[in-house]
Amino acid sequence: MLTELCQELHNWFDRERHTGTFTIENGNITADFLQDGQYFRVMGSVFSDGVHQYPAADLPSEEFEGAVWALSIPKPVINLAAEIAEWRAKYEAVDSSAMSPFNSESFGGYSYSKSGAGSSQGSGVSWITAFASRLNMWRKL
Repeated sequence: MLTELCQELHNWFDRERHTGTFTIENGNITADFLQDGQYFRVMGSVFSDGVHQYPAADLPSEEFEGAVWALSIPKPVINLAAEIAEWRAKYEAVDSSAMSPFNSESFGGYSYSKSGAGSSQGSGVSWITAFASRLNMWRKL
């Protein structure tokens, strides 16, 4: 979720950018500039592009030419990512009414309209819309 969130914000909270050849072995990247618990962004990898937390434990082994950015993501943004993940699990689940292809229906004297019906996306509220006011303070243009 952090990869998608940072991409939406156009803000990676990067502190240091390192380029070169990197090795991932035993699920973790070899990078002496990262601290325990620090988030980092991988770019140029075949299997592991995105945001991860150091030390990682589940990255596929590979050697790649690319970049690793040491990030400094604020705790409120990490908490926001967790809230968004919970919201998505609830409202974007297959059995959720949010997954219905219909923005509104009426039958037997009953009708409903989803919030955001008529939007250009053609479906209900997205996580971006639902959290817009809280995302904007971290957004870079």
